[in-house]
Amino acid sequence: MSKSQNKTQPTDMSVESFLGEVEHPTRRTDGQALDMLFRTVTGYSPVMWGSSIVGYGQYHYKYKSGREGDFLATGFSPRKSNLSIYIMPGYQDYGPILARMGKHKTGVSCLYVNKLADIDLDVLEELIRAGLKDLANFAEIKPT
Repeated sequence: MSKSQNKTQPTDMSVESFLGEVEHPTRRTDGQALDMLFRTVTGYSPVMWGSSIVGYGQYHYKYKSGREGDFLATGFSPRKSNLSIYIMPGYQDYGPILARMGKHKTGVSCLYVNKLADIDLDVLEELIRAGLKDLANFAEIKPT
C-alpha cells in the first residue's frame, strides 16, 4: 500500500521565535508557560509542526487503510481565538480529569482554553501525563 503523508510535518522553525512573535500578549505569555510545562512533563525538546503547532515527542501511526506516518505525541498551539492543547490519543475518556480542569472546551483530541488563568495547571499536567501513558500503550513515543 502507498504511504500517504500527513500534511502537518516537523519543521526547522524556532519554537522560541514562534512563541515570541505571537501577537496577543496573553497568548504569547501563556504559550511560553505551556512550553516550559510540556518540556518538564514530557522530558522532550519542542519541535514546530507546520507553522503553528509546538510538539513534544512523536509516534508512528498506521491505519487499516494503509495510510501511515508520524505525528506529534502531545503539544499545543497559541491560536488567535484560544490555546489548542493536543492530548493524544483523542478517543480516551478523560472526563474525571477534565471535570477538575476549569473553564475549557474539548474536541476529538484537543483541549481548548481561553487563557491559562482559567484552568488548574496541575490538572493539565495530569492530563498530559495520562495522554502520553495511553498513547504509549499502542505506539512507541520517540523524542523529536
